[in-house]
Amino acid sequence: MDHIFAPWRMTYIKTNEPTNGCFLCEYPKEERDAQHMIIARGQHCFVICNAFPYNPGHLMVAPYRHTADYVHLLPEEVIDMHSHVARALECLKRAMNPQGYNIGVNLGKVSGAGLDEHLHVHIVPRWNGDTNFMPVFSDVRVVAEALEETYRRLRDAWK
Repeated sequence: MDHIFAPWRMTYIKTNEPTNGCFLCEYPKEERDAQHMIIARGQHCFVICNAFPYNPGHLMVAPYRHTADYVHLLPEEVIDMHSHVARALECLKRAMNPQGYNIGVNLGKVSGAGLDEHLHVHIVPRWNGDTNFMPVFSDVRVVAEALEETYRRLRDAWK
C-alpha cells in the first residue's frame, strides 16, 4: 500500500473539534485581515478565503451577525452578501480565470455544513480537469496553490 503524507490534514481535523467560539464571528473583530485571510469587508458581511479549500480561490461570504437562519437574514444582509458574491466572481475571474464556479450554501449538518451555526456562501472556482482520483480513492484533496499565494492574488484583485 502506498502512503501519501498530508500533515496539513491534522489542522483540519483539530479545527473540526468542538470549540467555544465561532471563527466567522471572531476573525472580523480582531482586525488581522491578512492573518485570517479576510479579502474584503462590507457593511453587513465579509469575504474570507476558505482555510481548507476544495480548489485554489475557494472563498466564503458571511454576515457579521451570528446566524444560521437564511430565512431570517435582514434584507440589507442579503443584498450585501450577494453583492459581495458578485464582486468575488469578478475578482476570481481577473486573478485566476476559472472556467466555471460552484456557489452554494449548506444549511445544517446533514447538508454538509462543516460550520452549521454561522451561515456562509461558498464560492469555488472550477477548471476543466481540476478533479482527479485522489478524493475518491484516497480521501486526499490536492490543492495546486498555497493558500497565502491565493490570498495575495485575490486581495490584489479586489483592490
